Amino acid sequence: MNMEQIDHKKFFYPPGGILIWMIILVELVTFTAGIGAFVWQRSLAPGLFAESQQHLSTTTGLINTLVLLTSGYFMAEAVRFLKLGETRESLRRMLAALLLGIAFLTIKGNEYAGKLAQGLDLTHDTFFTFYWLLTGFHFMHVLAGSVIISVLALKTRRGAYHQNNYLDIETGAAFWHLCDIIWLLLFPVLYLMK
Repeated sequence: MNMEQIDHKKFFYPPGGILIWMIILVELVTFTAGIGAFVWQRSLAPGLFAESQQHLSTTTGLINTLVLLTSGYFMAEAVRFLKLGETRESLRRMLAALLLGIAFLTIKGNEYAGKLAQGLDLTHDTFFTFYWLLTGFHFMHVLAGSVIISVLALKTRRGAYHQNNYLDIETGAAFWHLCDIIWLLLFPVLYLMK
């Protein structure tokens, strides 16, 4: 193989393949636009947004951040172990990532239930409209990612993925890291920005 072929392969075949990275780019642009609209609306009504933000628990948001980042770490480790030929260790990491993803969804679901019990629904005010839309869209991504990891773990357990066949695992991990990145954008904007 000459150098041109190696460079071409690296560009068009990043971890998980080019298609997942195109999806990631579109998703990041979408969330960035939503966050930009949130920041703009906040500048128009800073008092309302500050008052509404007080209904959010920074501690809950931080716990969910740590849970999701730890899950992302385990998914990265799952890919690493699979590439090393350690399928059983890879599967264990995938299951840890999945359990932490479910923990994230459970914590967020409890947070949602609390907001609804307080009457802080999608129509409460502009802050909560953005809160529900942005975090709800992210919630759906984590839910989809959890389903993806479940399928990948099951297929790994059945022997479909191994040291010489790991592209789908890389793709699933790339999507899972998208969930991390989006939450790392949402958490400070919604929970911390004053």
